[in-house]
Amino acid sequence: MSDSTPAIDFRGVSLRFISADGNATVALRNFNMAVARGEFVAIVGPTGCGKSTTLNMITGLLKPTVGEVHVMGKPVQGIDPRIGFVFQADAVFPWRSVIDNVAAGPMFRGKPKQEAYAMAEDWIQRVGLGKFGKHYPHQLSGGMRKRVALAQTFINNPEILLMDEPFSALDMQTRTLMQDELLKIWSGTGGSVVFVTHDLEEAIALADRVFVLSARPGTLKRVYEIDLPRPRVTSTVRYEPKFIELSKHIWDDLREEVTLA
Repeated sequence: MSDSTPAIDFRGVSLRFISADGNATVALRNFNMAVARGEFVAIVGPTGCGKSTTLNMITGLLKPTVGEVHVMGKPVQGIDPRIGFVFQADAVFPWRSVIDNVAAGPMFRGKPKQEAYAMAEDWIQRVGLGKFGKHYPHQLSGGMRKRVALAQTFINNPEILLMDEPFSALDMQTRTLMQDELLKIWSGTGGSVVFVTHDLEEAIALADRVFVLSARPGTLKRVYEIDLPRPRVTSTVRYEPKFIELSKHIWDDLREEVTLA
């Protein structure tokens, strides 16, 4: 397959929900988005505009009412093992230690136990939890649990990573550290990322492009190229004149939609 084929391709997608009382709600309307191989895309928009809905259609959990969603050049047909997902809430098993949590994915995919645990040990070191492999989730801070979640996801070498407000519950300092950790790990994988967030500055600091959605029904209002050099340090890039200029322009777009919503 050609590298020019998008990793993710939304083609004229609309999604309508029918409630129990028979009323129809249009979540997305005529939505188009193509994500290239190795590209980091962020989606922003007001509450209820369909940001998380786009992720659920990439995974196959939701199907478009109209249009098509393609992954790696083919229509989405159920759950794709090449896709990793990081949620807002922790997806760790509370009864398992850190290393047991991280090794679970490779073992589920058929790796021998010894190999899975060697991989897990490597990834625990990569995310800075080398001394905490035997700890349980309740013994970890919020930021440390997010590091476990990143290790759980990246250990499976996903070609596509979907992230639904993964750092929103963290304090600002920890959030900034996790953003840098994400960029560091992602830069070595060649995978594509779709990152949903309410935080405009987070979107600009992380992404190659920012997609702005309108108020419900969500449509693509505008796409912004984030031409800030990489590698980036999120704590310092926010003070660059180009970053500030982009923030003002995108917020002008977003403010209109938030007001409507």
